[in-house]
Amino acid sequence: MRIISGKWKGLRIVAPAQLPVRPTTDMAKESLFNWLGNYLDWENLVALDLCSGTGNIAFEMLSRGAAHVSAVDKDHRCVNFIAGKAKELHCDKQMSIYKTDCIIALERLAKPTEFIFADPPYDFAGYDVLAAQLFTCKNWVKGGFAVIEHPKEVNFSTFNPVDTRSYGKVCFTLFENI
Repeated sequence: MRIISGKWKGLRIVAPAQLPVRPTTDMAKESLFNWLGNYLDWENLVALDLCSGTGNIAFEMLSRGAAHVSAVDKDHRCVNFIAGKAKELHCDKQMSIYKTDCIIALERLAKPTEFIFADPPYDFAGYDVLAAQLFTCKNWVKGGFAVIEHPKEVNFSTFNPVDTRSYGKVCFTLFENI
């Protein structure tokens, strides 16, 4: 995995083999961030990265100028890896790292958040619950955006998404808090 753009452009993030992750590919991530550039200004953005895994997406957002990113994962190994990498990159003051479930994180989100990214495991059974929880999250700011990465079989049409994009086996669905 590498950082695509910003102050850490080209930086490779190498995760230990024992992490239970399936990182977003560089190609899909680059396409995602190009697409999101039509909706978001990364500079000074406050964001939330759910099911953060290696922190790949969180570090990309910080590299592009986000003011603060909260990274959430329920696996302690992922949380420890993200914390170590944040310290190494001297961005630990710009990150809050939580070991908790993504649904619980949305219920307890304390910081007003402009962008939410969620990349649950592909065998995740709660995609509809996750999408519904987005719209009940009190601190997702009006006019803010959210993206859920998911397999092609998942359909979010009942939640009136802004758009869905497919990149190989990966789909990203974009929502707006209106």
